[in-house]
Amino acid sequence: MNPSANGWIKKLLTEVSGSIYCNLETTEFYNQLKKTGFIYGSNVNVVLDIPKPFDFTDEERCKINLLTAFYVTHNREGCKEDFTESLIRYYKVISYKKRSFFDELFGDKSSDSLLEKMIHKRIYIDDNLITKSFNYFLVNALLFVDVLGYHRFLKDEREIGAYIKNLESALETIVFSAIDTKSEKTIYDNNLIRLIEESSRHKDSDLPTYAEATAFITEPLEKRYLIDLVCMASWSDKVIDKEEREFLNRLRLDLDLRPEDIIQSVDDINAFYDTYKDDVAFLKSKNLAQSFYDNSSKVVARLIKRNSKRLIKELSESKDAMWLLAQSTQRPLTDEEQKKIQNQLLDIFKSIPSLAIFMLPGGMILLPLFVKFIPKLLPSAFDDNRIEKDKV
Repeated sequence: MNPSANGWIKKLLTEVSGSIYCNLETTEFYNQLKKTGFIYGSNVNVVLDIPKPFDFTDEERCKINLLTAFYVTHNREGCKEDFTESLIRYYKVISYKKRSFFDELFGDKSSDSLLEKMIHKRIYIDDNLITKSFNYFLVNALLFVDVLGYHRFLKDEREIGAYIKNLESALETIVFSAIDTKSEKTIYDNNLIRLIEESSRHKDSDLPTYAEATAFITEPLEKRYLIDLVCMASWSDKVIDKEEREFLNRLRLDLDLRPEDIIQSVDDINAFYDTYKDDVAFLKSKNLAQSFYDNSSKVVARLIKRNSKRLIKELSESKDAMWLLAQSTQRPLTDEEQKKIQNQLLDIFKSIPSLAIFMLPGGMILLPLFVKFIPKLLPSAFDDNRIEKDKV
């Protein structure tokens, strides 16, 4: 299954429908979803053990987790309406602007294709290729709000748009209040504020007061999600100081929660970050150039891996390109050779649709990365410096 290609939703649903997750109790499934990082806005894993021929990207893991959460919610509520049609109708209902960013998609005749495009647009903070390369906060951090909204939608469709708006605003108010209790804000705190602000759909709305926000959070799953976000906001130094402890205790009382609920949530975020500290984007402090290079490298490596067979076939038919790529593994290419291989690679990219990224404005700056990764596809005889892993 490839969540970046057409038809992935139908394929995923065949995996989910026969899994144990459809029968999990709400709290147990939520805990499984939290372990993947979805609740924290950092998808380091998928909630399903899906056999895959390649590693999923952060965005693809997010797509899988989001759709699985929707499907499990739909299944648990025993909804008679078709899942895909129900979810499309839900997103249409909560399109609160006169012209929603989903509107351009609604002409799609295929329900599966339409939902795939809607999910793709929903998970990104910014859908621009170059901006995404510089911005390492790629995935929306408040997507569980959509799941909570869908759960409410299946029970009562009335005022569902207002519910989601109020829930999102309440979460922002309380999380920002938790961060404000800190005497000094770290890079982590500032990154988290930026991530949540960018993830919000209601950037121009006035936020409620703390009292109004806590009064709105009444459902058990809403409370669990809020506590996890607040503990995430308190994490920065892994030590809950006096002010943070007082805030958490006040919040616990206001939400009518048990002390052990707070303890468990703190333990969960500590365990998650200890395990995945090198994989969570906003734990890292990068300059723009490094962020661009890292994200672009991932994009190019993934494209090469997924198109390896087609690339090898096309390259084998271009003797000059193959020879120059082989030479690049042993010595720097001259300016004339670089220009020649650039032109030949662009001709090859035209024949492989998923490599059209290199044809876009700005795509040329990714070519050096392509040349860096492509030798991994070539026979070992082309690279005198290659060391086979089993010989190390």
